Amino acid sequence: MNEQLENTLSQLPHQPGVYRYYDKEDDLIYVGKAKDLKNRVSSYFQKSAQHDRKTLRLISQIYRMEYTLVNTEFDALLLENSLIKKNQPKYNILLKDDKTYPYICILHERFPRIIQTKNLDRSKGIYFGPYISSRAVSTILELFQKLYSLRTCSYNLSKENIEAEKISVCLDYHIGNCLGPCEQFQTEEEYMQNIDLAKSILKGNLTPAKQFLEEQMQAYAMDLAFEKAQEVKEKLEHLQNFYAKSVVANPKLGELDVFTIISDDKEAFVNFLKVQNGTVTATQTLEVKKRLDEQDAEILYHSIVSIREEIGSKAKEIITNIEEVETEEEGILWTTPKIGDKRKLVELSLKNAMAMRKDKITLRNKKNPNRLMEQAKEELRLPELPTHIECFDNSNLQGTNPVSSMVCFKNGKPSKKDYRHFKIKTVVGPDDFASMHEVVTRRYSRLLKENLPLPKLIVIDGGKGQLGMAHKALVELGIADKIPLISIAKRLEELFYVGDPIPLMLNKKSEVLRLIQQLRDEAHRFAITFHRDLRSSNFIKMGIEGIDGIGDKTIKKLLQHFKTVSNIKKASLEELAVVIGKSKAEKLKQNL
Repeated sequence: MNEQLENTLSQLPHQPGVYRYYDKEDDLIYVGKAKDLKNRVSSYFQKSAQHDRKTLRLISQIYRMEYTLVNTEFDALLLENSLIKKNQPKYNILLKDDKTYPYICILHERFPRIIQTKNLDRSKGIYFGPYISSRAVSTILELFQKLYSLRTCSYNLSKENIEAEKISVCLDYHIGNCLGPCEQFQTEEEYMQNIDLAKSILKGNLTPAKQFLEEQMQAYAMDLAFEKAQEVKEKLEHLQNFYAKSVVANPKLGELDVFTIISDDKEAFVNFLKVQNGTVTATQTLEVKKRLDEQDAEILYHSIVSIREEIGSKAKEIITNIEEVETEEEGILWTTPKIGDKRKLVELSLKNAMAMRKDKITLRNKKNPNRLMEQAKEELRLPELPTHIECFDNSNLQGTNPVSSMVCFKNGKPSKKDYRHFKIKTVVGPDDFASMHEVVTRRYSRLLKENLPLPKLIVIDGGKGQLGMAHKALVELGIADKIPLISIAKRLEELFYVGDPIPLMLNKKSEVLRLIQQLRDEAHRFAITFHRDLRSSNFIKMGIEGIDGIGDKTIKKLLQHFKTVSNIKKASLEELAVVIGKSKAEKLKQNL
């Protein structure tokens, strides 16, 4: 196993999808589907696995692999089927069972027949499909027979044979299933009109067929032929389910190209899905290195032109995930769908673009574990790699139960065993500045006392006020020059430094900014959780929480007015009634 293949295998997600194996000549040699890509693909390379000779030969020739994520195992099955038919890899056989889905074909012949087939040969007729249900296809063909009495015989109905009276009507004509074009009882013009009506149904216009079945069902019911009415009802249900919803196969979608893009400050990933006859037949994801600060719309448009030219796509509709693409190309419909099957295709394409970005980031981090830390050192102007970062946040509700939290990230990952909670001890009332000074003092005085390593960076959730109080605490401890200190403000995601009036504004897609935001959000979550637990505990002790009719909104009103739980307990019935009403006040007073 080469390094490239090993890295791809290590990054496979536990999601449904289709995987493709290539040999050293970069020829596609095998396509497979999986409910869980990670488990399925890994099973090929387990030493303990027992493989037959064909599989061992396949494994020996695998040089690299690609994969495409889908939403369900069924979508993986459909996509696998499409890719096998299109590429015919040498280690795949063309399955003749349920994995090869049925088509409806209107044959190229005089008085054309409409047949069901699993063999796709465009030279023989006009094909519709593939469809997900053989039973539904049979129902449609039966419906055509009842609606239009189309012929089912395989006779050669050439003009010469008919005029020479070489063919005579069969049993189908006598029982009403055929109108007898073989003996000129039906003209070619009349027959072709019926064929055109059948085409309209196959293209999605079901109204005539629905009306026919509904009228027939009602007629049987009026005649009390309930069994026959039920049979027709089932056919109507099959017709309604005919165009079953699927991300990968939906005949209504026709031919279109799907392009989506995701990006960060240094690169972009563009995914392409080619849809033909409602089926995904090709996928590709490009990695685009940014040279300047190119916009997503610009990158996407250049990628679209390149890919369409490379594959020779003539699709007249392109759907994307961004609306800002500007093009002068005539005859192409550009859309950004918000709902429906086309939106599902956009989401599927985005899923594959994000999967590739994740794979690339994981691979880079594996090759260079300090990559993000080096990037953070450069962008945040730090003296050394911030391999140990601590972030602080405060939480209180109208001055009650003030708490603070500290979360710790090591090498860019949460180190939850190092998280800490703080109950504010020296501050009265809602004073975030004083609270920040207290917790920073307590945290680092303890580290100094216990001779534990100090962080390489401290992040404060807040603006200049909280930053200033944290710096004051570090100065008092004598370590202000040893630990870089920054704060992040929520409004514009600005980064403030001590003594610098101008904040640092990182690119909104920067990995470093995302790391700081993740720290901030984790500290906030940790503080809020602790505060809620503490407040709930106090309320239970005081008999407030759990009282019927006294919910969070009522408690918030009480705290806003009385400031503390102790003051709530001391308040008179009249004072409570002014805030929350007489009924709730009486319930509260009784329980207190």
